[in-house]
Amino acid sequence: MDDYNLVIGVDFGTDSVRAVVVDAATGEELASEVAYYRRWAAGKYCDPARNQFRQHPLDYLEGLETAVKGALAKLPPEAAQRAAGIGIDTTGSTPGPVDAGGRPLALCEEFSENPNAMFILWKDHTAVQEAGEINHAARHWGDTDFTKYEGGVYSSEWFWAKVLHILRHDPAVRAAAYSWVEHCDWIPALLTGTENPRLLKRSRCAAGHKAMWHEEWGGLPPEEFLVRIDPLLQGMRDRLYSKTYTAATRAGNLTPAWAERLGLPPGIAVAVGALDAHMGAVGGGITPGALVKIMGTSTCDIMVAHKETIGDKLIGGICGQVDGSVIPGLIGLEAGQSAYGDVYAWFKDLLTWPLEAILPETSLVNRETGEKLQEEIEGCLLQCLSEEAARINAGETGLLALDWLNGRRTPYADQTLKGAITGLTLGTTAPKIFRALVEATAYGARAINDRFMEEGIAIKEVIALGGIARKNDFAMQVLADVLAMPIKIAASDQTCALGAAMFGAVAAGLYPAVEAAQEKMGCGFTKTYTPDPENAARYRELYRAYLNLGSMLEGVLQKL
Repeated sequence: MDDYNLVIGVDFGTDSVRAVVVDAATGEELASEVAYYRRWAAGKYCDPARNQFRQHPLDYLEGLETAVKGALAKLPPEAAQRAAGIGIDTTGSTPGPVDAGGRPLALCEEFSENPNAMFILWKDHTAVQEAGEINHAARHWGDTDFTKYEGGVYSSEWFWAKVLHILRHDPAVRAAAYSWVEHCDWIPALLTGTENPRLLKRSRCAAGHKAMWHEEWGGLPPEEFLVRIDPLLQGMRDRLYSKTYTAATRAGNLTPAWAERLGLPPGIAVAVGALDAHMGAVGGGITPGALVKIMGTSTCDIMVAHKETIGDKLIGGICGQVDGSVIPGLIGLEAGQSAYGDVYAWFKDLLTWPLEAILPETSLVNRETGEKLQEEIEGCLLQCLSEEAARINAGETGLLALDWLNGRRTPYADQTLKGAITGLTLGTTAPKIFRALVEATAYGARAINDRFMEEGIAIKEVIALGGIARKNDFAMQVLADVLAMPIKIAASDQTCALGAAMFGAVAAGLYPAVEAAQEKMGCGFTKTYTPDPENAARYRELYRAYLNLGSMLEGVLQKL
């Protein structure tokens, strides 16, 4: 390890790709770089009013090259030659259509501006109808319920629903698409020169949690079930995969062409990809009994458990229980919230609407001053709201909100749900509403904890990572109070990329197992939020009110 001890972790997020160079012997993060997606930042190919969120593969390719080369440029020139491996994580389920050569259709000239030929981002909810039909078929087709290892409810955020939606609505893409790949499968295949969609090593993580893959029925659901959902799925299974691999597996070796593009040595190990939250949980120090919350625009809540702990138990209402999806040899458990930071961002956008609509037209200040004013206000608004909301005592707003602004992921996925705020009066202020929204996201988090504990999965500690965890003291203190549990904050600000680097180290043979890589490369914790006993007691009552409100309004909100 002395000569070849550097590993690269690459984390493809919702807005950007992050690369980190890590010393595999110590876990020291030597350099990092963030590259934002140009087309995504411009709002291209998305229609929020229709819950359509698509990403062009060129954003991924350009971002990958910029991030890796940018990180390496911060080190001495000879450092790149010490690299031994690279690990990849991405958002998911983020599938895209490919031709028989494994090329995403959006990279073909005739589909270059067609959103249906691009990768369908995790938060795209255009396939709500298809998800409902998959759930109906699973319950009523007369044989195995193929959603049983995915919490018993299939989501519009996942693989089959998205694929079917595109097949139905775009005949040109349907005709051109030989197969479909998850983003986390495509990048390692690209880097290793694996062009044939049948040959690339598919992620156990993505397949098990998002595509109903399980060894019990020999891989993906059988053809008979898929065509029961829709005949358009006929033949699709045979053009996908039957075998999957954990992220500790070597997907292949970095090709000379990509080695040159990234500034890395050819032939180094490339690990099988996985979803960002799962690798982030590893980077954050997950062990059995620890719940790791990856907190950003949404949340993913990850746990691992020994097989004897789970036994034959099926955990209802979560986003899957998959052998080896997080750490090989352990059952990976996923839950989450479809919106967390996005809830706060929505409220900020609501309040700053006049700045966008009116300020550019005013004659009182020139355009340059107006733009600077808008930028300053937008930059500090959430911090100001947090400071003012923190001065309000728990339970004093008179408000109660539901956090389902982007649907509900856990417990029991339902993307038809909407958010709500109750108790508004003429005396309600913006900080009060903001506090109610922060409390609502914390109540949603507690509902996830309860779902695990109701099934006998003990939560001994909570670890948080991501933008919300590192940047908003107020939101994290409210969360600790609502959960009535201390929350430890991972020290690294690139924990998902760090986890990817750990898998890169294992795939390169620097460590025999993920746990050994965690022990040597773990980042530790920077602080702990401890619950206030009085607030925790008050929130126990308010949480029950949140559950009652959700029960009363669920049917109404589904129909709006």
